[in-house]
Amino acid sequence: MEWSLTHFWLILALVLGLAELTSGVLLLLALAIAAGLTAVLAYIGLSFEWQLVGMGLFSGLLVPIAIRWIRPRFSPKGVAYGTTGTGVEQGQRYRTQKRDFDGAAGIKINGDFYRLRDEKTGATDFPEGTHVIFRQFDGTTAVVQTAPKE
Repeated sequence: MEWSLTHFWLILALVLGLAELTSGVLLLLALAIAAGLTAVLAYIGLSFEWQLVGMGLFSGLLVPIAIRWIRPRFSPKGVAYGTTGTGVEQGQRYRTQKRDFDGAAGIKINGDFYRLRDEKTGATDFPEGTHVIFRQFDGTTAVVQTAPKE
């Protein structure tokens, strides 16, 4: 069996498709489909330059479609990805938690753990379960204010 560019594009599509299993963002799947479509271009006999143009066009079409319209249908309901740090959390009440490996106090916002600093005192150690109100981010530290229990 003689190897051709069609085989190259099909192998690339397979590798990208398998790599998608580790990421889950559908970007690599879109690229895998684009590589598969480029294999069709190679099969019908287009030159390598036109295959590269085809790969670019297919990628340019499929990647935005996968990210903008298909990926949100696979995301859990109620999760607003990309909103952390935009101010939507300001004024929200949270309970402090202790991180397992170092015992650092923090809060979880959208599933991510953020270390704490008190807005007034600058304290960073809070007992677990303390009610706090999120004010803002200072880098990756959540600046909070101690809140009364409800």
